[in-house]
Amino acid sequence: MRASLLQIAVDEGESVESRRARVAALVREQAGTADLVVLPELWTTGAFAYESFATEAEPLEGPTYEAMAAAARDARVWLHAGSIPERDPDGPLYNTSLVFSPDGEPAAAYRKIHRFGFDQGEAVLMSAGTDLVTVPLPGTVLGLATCYDLRFPELFRGLVDAGAETLVLCAGWPERRRAHWTLLAQARAVENQAFVLACATAGTHAGVAQAGHSIVVDPWGEVLAQAGPGEQVLTVEFDPARVPAVREEFPALKDRVPGLTTPRR
Repeated sequence: MRASLLQIAVDEGESVESRRARVAALVREQAGTADLVVLPELWTTGAFAYESFATEAEPLEGPTYEAMAAAARDARVWLHAGSIPERDPDGPLYNTSLVFSPDGEPAAAYRKIHRFGFDQGEAVLMSAGTDLVTVPLPGTVLGLATCYDLRFPELFRGLVDAGAETLVLCAGWPERRRAHWTLLAQARAVENQAFVLACATAGTHAGVAQAGHSIVVDPWGEVLAQAGPGEQVLTVEFDPARVPAVREEFPALKDRVPGLTTPRR
């Protein structure tokens, strides 16, 4: 399987409409190159542009949904379209990831469970999702996560229990914590014996420099490819059959002891 991670630069000088059209064109350029294309978190607004969340929020099937569905169909790729600020019909905002099939049909939507901000920013402006989401593809099953989720291993273990073999993460990760980004991506791959495809934004928005350095990690924790700091397309070929092979060769997941997340009294 070939995956292209589109590390989009989110800068304040470009309008949301212009960036949406530019990204749709970049997705179309992956036709014949990639089977799966992955975009970053909140690339329309910027993950730290809190003041824009409400004004730029869209219904689930809004302009970004329509543009990405068309791009996936034109490129004939599975598209993880990153995430958008979604406005639910009942009013709440969510940080919602979208996945489309090569026919441009919706395959999944994931509302981010762990919101960042420590009682500020996203943590108070957006509501939390509640559901783990997996997506079956030919040859593998994707497990979806978003940015701050990366710090919570129990979410990924839940995805593995639901059948995930390739963990796909979209992010707007800050440069000042870039070391954690690489470390945690490798840790999630090793402990779950799964591929990790983590796509981040580049550029600077709302005064926060972005880490970039999108990364693909194999089930042994080896880095197959990693981007640099700026906008770029990171394309890598990986073999999903490696996941069951590694889990059979080193069956650590079989030795899990249930119930350890609840303290015994």
